[in-house]
Amino acid sequence: MGRKRYTGSQQTPVFHLTREGYEKLRKELEYLKTEKRAELARRLRAAIQMGDLSENADYIATKEEQGFVEGRIQELETILRHAVIIDDHQEAKDTVDIGAWVTIQEEGFPPETYRIVGPTEADPHNGKISYESPMGKALLGKRAGETVTVDAPDGPVRIRILEVRYQA
Repeated sequence: MGRKRYTGSQQTPVFHLTREGYEKLRKELEYLKTEKRAELARRLRAAIQMGDLSENADYIATKEEQGFVEGRIQELETILRHAVIIDDHQEAKDTVDIGAWVTIQEEGFPPETYRIVGPTEADPHNGKISYESPMGKALLGKRAGETVTVDAPDGPVRIRILEVRYQA
């Protein structure tokens, strides 16, 4: 789920999501609460009908999966209840912030474009990096033309920001 960002004095968690990320999580929640719960209930009934539950591997495995699913449902409900949607059409800024598309280039490599998102939907292989990641932290507040140093696992990496935009 990633680290939560808190605002205000009541420690309310805030989860930054794109509209696409919000809808993806909403659909997952709906699937888990309907189809997955029903499937697990059918599997539990079938396992119970087999008899001795203490040595019934199907029953034990299904109960464990049921616990995982219920935990995921609670997690998704919390995320969606406290989600802040990153607006695709927010006012243009010239600095990197959550929701920005940032085109960067490491020396000797072709340019790459990433969207700065919350940790809940970060997926670097699909062009989404968390504002909490080392690269996200290094980019926040910077402008096109600036060079930043990212504390990568293999050591510092210098990256030039080529473009910052807030429209897809």
